[in-house]
This record gives sequence, structure tokens and C-alpha cells, in this order.
Amino acid sequence: MPLPKIPSKPAALLSPKEYPKAEKGKIVKPVMTVPETVAQKPAAKKPAPADIAPVARKKTTEIALVETHRLAKNPAVEARMKSSTSRAADKVGATKLFVLDTNVLMHDPSSLFRFEEHDIYLPMMTLEELDDHKKGMSEVARNARQVSRSLDALVGDSENHRIEQGIPLSKLGNKDAKGCLYFQTKLHDVTLPEGLPVGKADNQILGVVRALEAEQPGRAVVLVSKDINMRIKARALGLPAEDYFNDHVLEDTDLLYSGIVQLPDDFWVKHDKGMESWQENKHGTGYTFYRVTGPVVPSLLVNQFVYTEPKNGEASFYGQVKQINGKTAVMQTLRDFAHSKNNVWGVTARNREQNFALNLLMNPECDFVTLLGQAGTGKTLLALAAGLAQVLETKLYNEIIVTRVTVPVGEDIGFLPGTEEEKMSPWMGAFDDNLEVLNKSDTDGGEWGRAATQDLIRSRIKIKSLNFMRGRTFVNKFLIIDEAQNLTPKQVKTLVTRAGPGTKIICLGNIAQIDTPYLTEGSSGLTYVVDRFKGWGHSGHVTLARGERSRLADHASEVL
Repeated sequence: MPLPKIPSKPAALLSPKEYPKAEKGKIVKPVMTVPETVAQKPAAKKPAPADIAPVARKKTTEIALVETHRLAKNPAVEARMKSSTSRAADKVGATKLFVLDTNVLMHDPSSLFRFEEHDIYLPMMTLEELDDHKKGMSEVARNARQVSRSLDALVGDSENHRIEQGIPLSKLGNKDAKGCLYFQTKLHDVTLPEGLPVGKADNQILGVVRALEAEQPGRAVVLVSKDINMRIKARALGLPAEDYFNDHVLEDTDLLYSGIVQLPDDFWVKHDKGMESWQENKHGTGYTFYRVTGPVVPSLLVNQFVYTEPKNGEASFYGQVKQINGKTAVMQTLRDFAHSKNNVWGVTARNREQNFALNLLMNPECDFVTLLGQAGTGKTLLALAAGLAQVLETKLYNEIIVTRVTVPVGEDIGFLPGTEEEKMSPWMGAFDDNLEVLNKSDTDGGEWGRAATQDLIRSRIKIKSLNFMRGRTFVNKFLIIDEAQNLTPKQVKTLVTRAGPGTKIICLGNIAQIDTPYLTEGSSGLTYVVDRFKGWGHSGHVTLARGERSRLADHASEVL
């Protein structure tokens, strides 16, 4: 049976008190209450600007009240979504004024040009903090300098009166940015609640947001910040605040592309009209191809794995989509790596997803492979076994290059002595463990033969640091990027663009174990590449579902 469609919006639950009571002879209407904090807020008495009609303002207020009431019932949803003021402005098509916190600019230097038709306001304190962080060689310092250069180019030839009226953000050729940039050109008379230190930068930015709301009562003024505590303080003061969403690939990682889809049981019945099949020999293996036409085909992607496992005793089907043209698709059967005769460096697939992964790893036409999965699903072992088989047996690649992000789980132990490889060796314990497993499978040569094989393998595996990747080009290499969930989208781009002719890149990771500060499951570089590469004919992705490490590890992942 086809899988049910995942709802795009979560449902809001009503408390028992909010259900309307039925009485005899009366028509029951739903009761809509408004939170006291919203209901008691006095309406602004100042006239609205000319570009927003009074009717639109009335609708905006009504929508804001309803949305605030709905989200008040589900705080988990509210944390992930826009503020009620922002959504209300979206409903009536009004442009918003976004006040940017410094951390947004330092997180994404191009954020100035990513707010479409809306305007941007930069408080003077934001510029002060940018100036404080511009020194150094860190990523934050580089981003601060890049933002400063963009602001200088925007303001460069503008006159003083033009700055007050707003500078078009499309001035530098960014056609998507249709709004204007405003700077704080005067000191606002701001009264913050007692107890908040006036000298703190965050409080001054909050004061600017409150002053802008008072000056422009008909305008949706929204604070955008990556700082969670800053957003909490803003909401406590009754100011609209939200996270910076443009760095999020997905709002819900449950919707992340898995690379696998189960076909409905009646797939072949509905798609057998005009079906063609033929056989081809590729890389020494015979494959069967099917050309099918039907309603399920448009929802598939190139290189996506499909399978059917009927419960009526019929044979299962495991295949991969190779071509899509409208409602017609070409599917190819897979090589069965679960069978011992097709083992890869002594490793066989233990479940369906591992079989799919090995088909990608051993396919020379697939240049970019991403493997996601919990601990113990076999990501590193499969990638290393496929690399050794194609480097030492088929000679398809020259050597294996392994790299990973050096983010410690606990306290840092300080500087490490030695060369680049010696400094990286403590981080590569996972590869050493897997190499030990792969070497044990070789029993023919005895102890001396295993030692010689181990030396040969070590000579073909190079461990590199991410810090020295810029400017390099890898030709005929098998590049494994471990713990890729700790990379930012910018770092992933730097690594993947290092690939030269004949190079294959493997990204491994578990987005549930992100150790890098300021990165989330939705903004991780691994999530970014999985979403951007899906459907490309020379890339593939598989989410490994079942742990195969040990019964102890499987039980621990479930109960702990």
C-alpha cells in the first residue's frame, strides 16, 4: 500500500475548557479566545502610513490575534515558525521591516540580500558589534569583514538625505533583494523596563525595535536574531522576534530525502501497460532494465532506490531509477551485495539499506554519495571497504583520503604534537577500528601476510586536515568526509569543489549528533548537500535505518 502523506502543518490541540457546549435550541459556534497579553495591548492611536489602507490594518490585527491564539496552544510549533506579526503581514501582502541582530550578519554575510521585497534596518549598536569582531582569522571575523565591505559598497556614493530615505539593496546587482536598507541615523527616546541594563548591546537593539514600533504603528517591525535568549527577551517585552530562516534547508528533518521509496503493492498492475524490459552488461555484471509508465513515476527521482516486498508470497523487487521522462521511468535491478560471492573486501550487506549503499559506493558512474544513519549502521565500514576494493583490487582510484571536522565531544585536551597526520590520528579512531575489522577477514596469508597487507593499506590511506583543503585538487581519489554533519554549508562547498577528474566523494554523518555550536539539523552542511544533490544523475543518497553493530549497542540506542 502507498505510504500516507506527511501533513505539512501540525495540528493545534484544544483544551477541554475551549470546546463549545451544546444547548437545546441554540446553534453552537466555535469559541475564539484571545490571550490576555494580546487582548489588553492598547491599540496605536497614531495615523498609519499612506501605503497601508485602514481595512488592511484591521485585517492584519484580526489575523495576528487568531494566529497568536493558535500558536499559544503549541509552543513547540511557535519556536520553529515566524512571529504572528510577520505572518499577519504575509496574509495581507504588506512589506515588513526587519531589524537585524549582529549575529545574523556574522552567521551569513549575504543575509542582507535574502529578505526579498522587505526592508532591513541596522541599529548603530549592530555596526559597533561588527567593528568589534572584524579582527582575526576566524570564520566570524571573515564574515564581519565581508559584511562591512558590502555595507561600504551600498553606502559609498549615497548622500546623507538618501541614507535616511533608504538605500536600494538591489544596487549591487542582487535582483532578488527588492527592499531598502535603513540605518539608525538618530537617537531614539527608549524606555526599557526597570532592571534591564541600559548599556548592554542586546537591550539597546530591543529598545530600537520598540521605538520603531511606536514611530511606525501600521508597519510590521520584526527583530531577526540567531540568539535564542535575545528572542526570548524580545517576546517577554511583547516585541515580535524570529530566527533567521534562510540558512535552514528544511523546517522539519523528518521530511529530509531518504533516497529510498517503497512502491505500492499494486505498482506492477497499474504500470504494466506497454512495459518494456531488456538486459545489459555493465562493469562485468548483468542488469535487467524496465521501462514503465504510470501515475507513481512523476514522484520519483533519478538514482532513487525503489522496492516492493509483497506479503502474498510473491518475489520482492529491488531497483534503482535511472531515467525519468514525464510519466515514463527506466528502472534497473541491483547487484545483490548480501550474497557472499559479491562481497566487498570481505564485507556483505546485512540489510536492505546497506545493499543500496554498496550499489552506490561500487558504482563508478556515481561521483558523489551521502550516507546518513545512527551510530552502528555501518556507514564508515561500508565506505572504507568500498574504497579499499576500488583502490587495491580494481585500481579505479589511486588512494583513499580521509578527513573530518575536529570538534571534540567533551573538554578539549589541548594541542597535539607531530605532523599533520599524527595530529589527526586521535580523531581517526573510528577508521582504525574499522580497518582492524577489515584486516581480520584476511586469513589466507597468516600473521605475516596480514601485517604486509596492513602496511600496504596504510600506505594507500592518507589522513588530511580540513584546514589545508582550500586550493587543492584531488585527481582519481576516493575521498571520505566523516562526521559531515558538523560542517557548515560553506565548508561542504569548499570540500566538494576540490574534486578533480575521476574522484569520488563520500559524505558520512548522523544529523542527530551535531557537536558544532550554532548548527542545527536543518542548517547542517550534510542536510544541505543531501537536499541539493537529490535527483542528479551522478549522485546518490541512502539513509541507513537499522543498527548492525551489536545487540548491546542497538538496545542502548533505543532505551538511553
